[in-house]
Amino acid sequence: MKKFSKYIITALIALFVIGTFSFLYKQSRPEEVRYQEIEAAVSDIQRTTVVTGKIIPRNEVNVKPQINGIIAEIYKKAGEQVQENEVIAKLKVIPDMNSLSSAQSRVRLSEINLKQAQTNYDREKALYDKQLVSADEFEKVLQALNQAKEERSAAQDALEVIRDGVSRSNATSSSTLVRSTITGLILDIPVKVGNSVIQANTMNDGTTVATVANMNDLIFDGNVDETEVGSLSEGLPVVITIGALQNYSFDATLEYISPKAVESNGANQFEIKAAVTVNSDQMIRSGYSANAEFVLEEAKGVLSLPESTLEFDGDDTYVQVLNPDGSTTRTKVETGLSDGVNIEIKSGVTEGTKVRGSKIVE
Repeated sequence: MKKFSKYIITALIALFVIGTFSFLYKQSRPEEVRYQEIEAAVSDIQRTTVVTGKIIPRNEVNVKPQINGIIAEIYKKAGEQVQENEVIAKLKVIPDMNSLSSAQSRVRLSEINLKQAQTNYDREKALYDKQLVSADEFEKVLQALNQAKEERSAAQDALEVIRDGVSRSNATSSSTLVRSTITGLILDIPVKVGNSVIQANTMNDGTTVATVANMNDLIFDGNVDETEVGSLSEGLPVVITIGALQNYSFDATLEYISPKAVESNGANQFEIKAAVTVNSDQMIRSGYSANAEFVLEEAKGVLSLPESTLEFDGDDTYVQVLNPDGSTTRTKVETGLSDGVNIEIKSGVTEGTKVRGSKIVE
């Protein structure tokens, strides 16, 4: 029994030793390296760049009041269409006391002048009826009376505008009514009923009652780096994609390149604008972030290979052409335009030539 156990142990040890040597032998053998086979083919090569920007209306205006006052009523809300001269809000006037005082003083002075002009006219009229003064003298007095009446009316209108925001002689164009200056979509109404608003003057920009834009005429606004701006030209076609609208892109045309750079994060950037063509059934909101893809260079119908197949030796470029027996021949090629993945092959190989590609990882 003991002799039988010794045989078993010896056999197990022998199997272990043989297995170890077999494993080590296999590990010491070099692995067979396999490569992809790539065939040179005709294709189109494009060098593109992507510019980040946003979609904005070409014409966006801030509607502001013509007088100082308090918002009494708001007739529209953001998202509604509005026509040019359509009323958006109504103001309650808060007159400036200095202007009001001056207007009241002008009215009083005009009344005094009118009373004096009327007295002169009555006296001159009596003399003229008796043929004691000439027609020329009478006409001068009549003209002075008419001028005094006109000044009285103008002074009263000015007082009513300052005090009430509207005059009786021009009630249809009241300055208390805030009207849209263009036809378009109301993007924002940043005020509420009861808010005080001021008109624009040399000291301030005034209060914006509404922001209105024509959303049928949109542009892409972005900035391009100075290293690429030289490849752009007005009229260049652009493809716009909007992150908020998945799987949706549309065409645009580059129409403006700024002649002056603006420094941003240590780099010179040039503003560009492109006219956007959008389908009427697609809702585009002002301020959408967007990417614009420009084709900087293009080569159509050229022989190409993946850049990963190239080998570089100094200023020369080579590929490993596959022979029928499985060997390779190092062949010099002349390259052209690259899109970052594929590259144009001008000479060295022909269409259908198979070259060694990247290593196959198993």
